Amino acid sequence: MDASTTPTRSLLITGCSSGIGHAAAHAMAARDWRVFATARAEADVIRLQEEGLEALRLDLADSASIEAAVAEVSQRTGGALAALFNNGAYGQPGAVEDLRRDVLRDQLETNLLGTHELTTRVLPMMRGQGHGRIVQNSSVLGFAALPYRGAYVCSKFALEGLTDTLRQELAGSGIHVSLIQPGPIASRFRENAHRAFKANIDTANSAHASTYAKVEARLANPDGKTPFALEADAVVAKLIHALESRRPKPRYAVTLPTHLFAALKRVLSTRGMDRVLLRSTKSERE
Repeated sequence: MDASTTPTRSLLITGCSSGIGHAAAHAMAARDWRVFATARAEADVIRLQEEGLEALRLDLADSASIEAAVAEVSQRTGGALAALFNNGAYGQPGAVEDLRRDVLRDQLETNLLGTHELTTRVLPMMRGQGHGRIVQNSSVLGFAALPYRGAYVCSKFALEGLTDTLRQELAGSGIHVSLIQPGPIASRFRENAHRAFKANIDTANSAHASTYAKVEARLANPDGKTPFALEADAVVAKLIHALESRRPKPRYAVTLPTHLFAALKRVLSTRGMDRVLLRSTKSERE
């Protein structure tokens, strides 16, 4: 049965405290989906409930939290789940050589390993009902690397490879897998990245200290405008198609940089692509 014709369409979304996840939860609830909106902080869960959403706590870095959330969703739905939108993630800025092993591990725990574990826990429900939709929120940085974003790039490149493999393995099962590739989206991503940067990067003792002054200024500026940034609704529009169309796409590009970098990567050499990507971030480094 196609997910778009399921009588009770249930959808689990991660990372709903703000930004894309928050917009998606409200938009899909308005489209008569039964949305389970999740967030890591209990205060955010309470706020989401006050907004009229069916909200649960889910911390992607905690296996016990993932297990409890899936068990609760299964209990409330009678073991049925039509769709999963893996949206929860954060960005850890910093030069690759300044990323301690534990810092990189924390990035992967949330952005990759927690997402993977959650997906594997809901798949038995989807297999049991013979249909399902899994949508992964990737990034333009899932295929185009930019300096000082290595931890996030690592997590999203890995997510894309894992998702491509999963899509192939689920062929013919009735479970469709899609990737959404946003570029710059207006959200609290920069604010959260700034917090992670200050907590985990030793800027004073880094070979990149002079560049870090510009990186931190950009992250700390609440009024800073990212070129070509769109609102979260642009991602939600792609999510709707991935969840409700009879033939969802494997990939959905969002924003001009995503379309542009994907096209350039197909035609440029690696060195040529490096020159383009470095030029696009020149103002951040000089």
